[in-house]
Amino acid sequence: MHVPRSLQILFSVFFLFFSTQLLIAQDENRLFDSEEVLEMEMSISIKKLRSDTNDSTFITQDIAVKENGAWENYPFEIRTRGNFRLDNCYYPPTRIRMAKDDAKGSIFQGTRKLKLVLPCSKGKNSGNYVGKEYLAYKMYELVTGYYFRTRLVKMSLTNLDDKKGEQEELLGFVIEDDDDVAQRFDAEISDKKIPPNIMEDTATVIHDFYQMMIGNTDWSGLYQHNQKVMIVAQKTIYPLAYDFDMCGLVNPPYAQVNSAVPISKVTERLYRGFCRDEALFEYVRQHFLEKESDLMGLIDKYQDLYTPADLKSMNSFISEFFVILKSDKLFKDRIVDSCRNLDGSYSF
Repeated sequence: MHVPRSLQILFSVFFLFFSTQLLIAQDENRLFDSEEVLEMEMSISIKKLRSDTNDSTFITQDIAVKENGAWENYPFEIRTRGNFRLDNCYYPPTRIRMAKDDAKGSIFQGTRKLKLVLPCSKGKNSGNYVGKEYLAYKMYELVTGYYFRTRLVKMSLTNLDDKKGEQEELLGFVIEDDDDVAQRFDAEISDKKIPPNIMEDTATVIHDFYQMMIGNTDWSGLYQHNQKVMIVAQKTIYPLAYDFDMCGLVNPPYAQVNSAVPISKVTERLYRGFCRDEALFEYVRQHFLEKESDLMGLIDKYQDLYTPADLKSMNSFISEFFVILKSDKLFKDRIVDSCRNLDGSYSF
C-alpha cells in the first residue's frame, strides 16, 4: 500500500516526538533505577550547616558523585531539616537540591531535590542503624504501591570543623522528594490535616499494619506526623510513610516511645490504626501473610548493612509479628479489638 509522503513525514515526526519523550522520562528516573550504592564526597562545616541554614535557608555546597567510574562535581544547595535528629545527632538530617540546568543530563535530572540521611552519631556501629532504617523503607515497598523511593549512599565526608581534617566513610541513603512522588502518580501532596477515616481504606490499613510490624509509634495519622498524604485524581487520599528510625526494627540508642501510647519501649508492639470493617482487617492480614517470605528475605538480602547480631534480632522481631497474624486469637486481641476510635482513644 502506498503511503503519501505527507503522512510518512507526519508519522516520522510523531515517532521522533514520542521516542524523545521516552528517553527524557528514562533519563529523569536514573537515580532510583539502580540499587548500586551511590558514591558521594563532600567537605563541609557541620557547625556552619547548623548555624546558617533552617527550613527555608540553604547554603551552597559542592558534592562529588561517582558515575560510570568517574567523579563529577555538582553544585548543590544544602540545609538542615527535621526535629529530634536535628537536635540530638552529631550529623544533622539534611535536604539537598540542585538547579534544573545543573541537573540536566545527570542522574539527578528529574530528581534534583532529595533528603539525605546519614548516621546520627560518630560511633563505630552508627551505620548499622542507617542500614536498618533503609531496610524499613525497602520492606514498605513490598506491601504498598505508595512509597518514597530510596537509594543507598556511601558518603566520604570531611568535616571542616575537625582540625585533623580526616575523611570519614559513612553509610547513608537519599529519599525521593514529596513532589516527585506526587508527579509519579499524577497527584498532589496535601498540607491539610486529613482524618485517616476518609483516606483510602485498604492503603491506610496496610500502612497501619506495617507500622505495627516494624514497631513504630513515631507517627500520627491524625496530625500527619512522619506521614504525608497524597491526593490522586482530586478525590482518593493515600498515606505516605517516612522516618522509620525510631521503630523497634531499627531500635537505635535514642529511640523513644510516643508519650501518648500505653507501651514503654519501641520493641513492644501496639496497633495504632483506627477501627475498620473486620473484613478489611482480614483482607490486609492475608496480604501480609502472602508477603511474609519476601519480607523475611529482604532482611537477609541487605545483611551486609548490619551486624550478624542485628540480622538475628530483626529476623526474630519480624517473625513475632507474623505469629500474631497466624493466630486467630492474637489477631483479634492485638489488632481487631485494639484499634483506635475516631477520637483517638483505644478500644481496649
